[in-house]
Amino acid sequence: MIDLLNVSASPHIRSKVSTDKIMLMVIISLLPSALFGCWNFGIRALLVLLISVASAVATEYIYEKCMHKTITVGDYSAVLTGLLLGMNMPPMIPLWMPALGSVFAILVVKQLFGGLGQNFMNPALAGRCFLMISFAGKMTDFTVPAGGMSNLYDTASGATPLAAMKAGEAVDFASLFLGNIKGTIGETSAIALLIGAAFLLFMKVIDWRIPGTYIGSFAVFIALFDIFNGGFDFNHLLCEICGGGLLLGAFFMATDYVTTPITKTGQLIYGCILGLLTGIFRMLGASAEGVSYAIIFGNLLIPLIERWTIPTAFGKGGKKA
Repeated sequence: MIDLLNVSASPHIRSKVSTDKIMLMVIISLLPSALFGCWNFGIRALLVLLISVASAVATEYIYEKCMHKTITVGDYSAVLTGLLLGMNMPPMIPLWMPALGSVFAILVVKQLFGGLGQNFMNPALAGRCFLMISFAGKMTDFTVPAGGMSNLYDTASGATPLAAMKAGEAVDFASLFLGNIKGTIGETSAIALLIGAAFLLFMKVIDWRIPGTYIGSFAVFIALFDIFNGGFDFNHLLCEICGGGLLLGAFFMATDYVTTPITKTGQLIYGCILGLLTGIFRMLGASAEGVSYAIIFGNLLIPLIERWTIPTAFGKGGKKA
């Protein structure tokens, strides 16, 4: 019996899944939408992704080397940050902008706050918001590169689907679901994103709570908004869910381990807050999109959400005799 006793520091139950394996699985799950974006928009999209990833990895390596810290590029977190940032950019963006965004994401948001696990918001989304605020014109220019999108339907020849719906125009859901539309590199194909999301859920890398409540609360908001503004439109609801960066944000960025609540109740609250904010930004704001700002704002609320939902330790909080 004495052999079964082992005194050790907590945590006493440890997962065998390492950080690098988790990051690698998320990267694999993003490949269908990333590759579709490269096929959809051509070599220019591939260059944006490669520069974004290379800049993120180089920034992390150089900073840690200069600061005499342990080199952590082998955990693939910088690769994932660069890939997500690149997928959130239009294909014809100037090539220096993904590099600048990656430097900001890794250096300012991640490393200066202590590295992986210490950042207070999602680095990729912070880099995107930084570029959006600084260079709004370039970040919202969805000009199709020469030779790209050669197989698209006529519905994709104008604005992005969200911008078209914002202007009161009809959008073809089939084209949007398959990805025959304009948009950022990684958000155009809903089916490719859902394939990657299914892989993450199957491998238990992410849980259903955050993406489920995020998309569900957003759908309720859109349905109520339509009802109070002329009648419910199921096609509009589907296009809002599958259009823009909602699926990319809900499954691949809102579920970031570092910037999400650790409690199950907190995750449900967090998802509902994201859905409500995204609906407000899209329907009532000046922009047709709102996922990035909703997640960033939600990240800032994590300490408060966890304070509300953290369970009381056993033996504490009871009534005194």
